[in-house]
Amino acid sequence: MRITPAQVKSILAATKDIAGESASVRLFGSRTNDQLHGGDIDLLVDCAQPVARPVWMAALLTARLQRVLGERRVDVLLMAPGMADEPVHRVARADGIVLRA
Repeated sequence: MRITPAQVKSILAATKDIAGESASVRLFGSRTNDQLHGGDIDLLVDCAQPVARPVWMAALLTARLQRVLGERRVDVLLMAPGMADEPVHRVARADGIVLRA
């Protein structure tokens, strides 16, 4: 996994602040492969509760993380009850690494 423990801590703190304490976060994409270099930080945020404005929440979290992580490119996918389960969500769940403090 190519993010630091400090970055994990920042990601989890921002996610809990914006998406709630019960939200979980998975890192997926190129940052899960230690043999690669560069790439954006792809995150799947899985919320336990329905989200009234999912696009707004994802944008807010993306902006916060880009500031906190030093303007790195961050892509946030959001999943919550009532939202369509797209193929990219299934891939992120299957291949992603759950971030833990």
